[in-house]
Amino acid sequence: MKVLLLKDPKEDDCGQDPYIRELGLYGLEATLIPVLSFEFWSLPSFLEKLSHPEGYGGLIFTSPRAVEAVELCLEKDNKTEVWRKSLQEKWNAKSVYVVGNATASLVNKIGLHTEGENCGNAEKLAEYICSSTEGGCVQRDLPDVRKCVFVPDQHSLQLLTSDGQTEGESGRLH
Repeated sequence: MKVLLLKDPKEDDCGQDPYIRELGLYGLEATLIPVLSFEFWSLPSFLEKLSHPEGYGGLIFTSPRAVEAVELCLEKDNKTEVWRKSLQEKWNAKSVYVVGNATASLVNKIGLHTEGENCGNAEKLAEYICSSTEGGCVQRDLPDVRKCVFVPDQHSLQLLTSDGQTEGESGRLH
């Protein structure tokens, strides 16, 4: 029997999409059809924020796509060397929060140390951030979450500025 999977292809350790592999074990022939496309907006504004870690208390990554945004910024403006020589170390001196192990793994690949990866979703990560700061980030000389750069995913398309205000959309889901 043939099956249509309406999702983006993802490769596992075996180099194959896990859904195709699993369905194949049951004699099903699966075909992937990507149903969404995504484009990033405001990458120049985002790169400006990434280039000035002194203005922020940390980073919050909410998805693998958020890491992709960082990589695109660095590649697009040839900032990869500046990232490795300077910016990476400055961001590592701050808190870098992530939602989930998959996102943590990708953030680690760009040289950042993470925390919160075992939370698994945004709500639990928010609880983790608040509980780890015991009544407020500022009181323990930890980053004020209002001054973190929120690296959005396709569900949350706002960037926080250093004064805690939202600034435009950073991407669009099609």
